[in-house]
Amino acid sequence: MNVIVDLCIVPIGVGVSLSPYVAACEKVISQSGLKAVLHANGTNIEGEWDAVFAAVKRCHEVVHGMGAPRISTTLRVGTRTDRIQTMEDKVKSVQGKLGGAAADV
Repeated sequence: MNVIVDLCIVPIGVGVSLSPYVAACEKVISQSGLKAVLHANGTNIEGEWDAVFAAVKRCHEVVHGMGAPRISTTLRVGTRTDRIQTMEDKVKSVQGKLGGAAADV
């Protein structure tokens, strides 16, 4: 089953700067071959269910391995059975409905 997730992993007990941990997770996701888009508060990941969740698990393993004693993760998961839909499809659908209004925002 194809899935699109929005992943936000927050290491706890490691100080204020989290970018090294985010970068480590981005490497895990990149090495997995999954399609991913980093954004300001997390990462959108698209792929087969088992591969996506294996990457999430590996991110936890890597971040713990970097010394984080705790991790708090927020994960939003979306699936469809009526058709295949990519992350780009979802964004294009909304942009198409905005039409010229996007320039006014």
